[in-house]
Amino acid sequence: MIRKHDITRTTFRSVATALAVLALFAAPLSASAFFQDPVEQEEEAEYNLYKGEVLDASSKKPLVFASLSVEESNISTITNTEGEFSLKIPSDLTQANITVSFLGYSTQSIPLSQLKEERNKILMVPSVLKLNEVNVEVPKDAESLVREVLKSKGENYFDDPTLMTAFYRETIKKRRKNVSLSEAVVNIYKTPYTSLKKDGVKLYKARKSTDYSKLDTVALKLQGGPFNALFIDIMKYPEYIFSPESLDYYTFRFDHSTRVNDKLIYVISFEQLPEILDPLYKGQLYIDAENKILTSAIYSLNITDKEMAARMFVRRKPKNAKVWPTDVAYRVDYREKNGKWYYSYSNVLLEFKVNWDKRLFNSVYSMTCEMAVTDWKKNMMEDFPKAKDRIKTSIILSDEAIGFADPDFWGQYNIIEPEKSIESAIKKIQRQLRRASSDGGTSIP
Repeated sequence: MIRKHDITRTTFRSVATALAVLALFAAPLSASAFFQDPVEQEEEAEYNLYKGEVLDASSKKPLVFASLSVEESNISTITNTEGEFSLKIPSDLTQANITVSFLGYSTQSIPLSQLKEERNKILMVPSVLKLNEVNVEVPKDAESLVREVLKSKGENYFDDPTLMTAFYRETIKKRRKNVSLSEAVVNIYKTPYTSLKKDGVKLYKARKSTDYSKLDTVALKLQGGPFNALFIDIMKYPEYIFSPESLDYYTFRFDHSTRVNDKLIYVISFEQLPEILDPLYKGQLYIDAENKILTSAIYSLNITDKEMAARMFVRRKPKNAKVWPTDVAYRVDYREKNGKWYYSYSNVLLEFKVNWDKRLFNSVYSMTCEMAVTDWKKNMMEDFPKAKDRIKTSIILSDEAIGFADPDFWGQYNIIEPEKSIESAIKKIQRQLRRASSDGGTSIP
């Protein structure tokens, strides 16, 4: 048996810790830090806005993180946790088709002319296959297939420098109440998948809204910002979960198969070996059966030691509190264009429990961050921002963002449609601050 603190220690530190989303506990800020003056609005291109929801055809259940993209372009977006979408398309694109896809469902192609401005309902039909119904040769060894996928990334993923526009969002909840929302449009200077050079990120626009009165006596912040989502790109950063050494600590097996965009997809489940006591990962890999390409991955951290997990994720905390994560989950999706695949979307969920000394009840917080690539182009000049212009991996977005005062802040940029609960929380916070201002307190825009 491999013992804890034995050979997995080095691997665990280099793999799990490198991927960690870091939580920072700090003293609460004053109300004046909630909202700042909005930036001057820039001139924007003409576009048409289409809103709606993507649902399961039979149950009418919303499909979370369904992908919508404009055919023959690089424009795309993702549905939110209510299955809702908001898609902005340049007004000169009138004859385009919209491709709608979701894991386990048949892909749809819808003429743009059939969409209304509001209340579109797109119904998706499940498409699940069993391996014995598939007329292809099934690999006998799931682990070998995974190793082949990781080895062939240079052939199947972008091999040119790429400039991506992405929308990033992070939220903090205390139990079920939203207490903080930060959003940003970022430019990602994506290096080739064969390059060891890390991607660069520039912050273009950012906004926030936080109600620190709901955060007990601490302010909970997320350190790392967009890098938390970007480093989930397994094919660019495989060492953060599947290093050559750590692959030996997992068991892989074939699960059911499905279809995405009319492509046969193998679903491979993985989990750490029972004799490995350090916390690693478990989840599913979705692999294109014909081309041996990773199209999606959904996985979570196996928290076997909460004290070790706390050291991974908690950078600072009050002396009178014990803090540890109870759930850490990840997802990454890729999209194909002209035979090459690229990072498209990722999200991270962290749930924390806080036990306070001399308090009867504990506090439960959840932190989520997600990023969706909404447009991209080849970076033919191989431009890469200078260090002073790039954001650091230690960034705390909520400290860099401005407020929600400008309703047209995002202009032509595609974003993930805000959840109703988030919108309600923002309006409530703004009302509270206005009321405080009218009583002689802090002023806001």
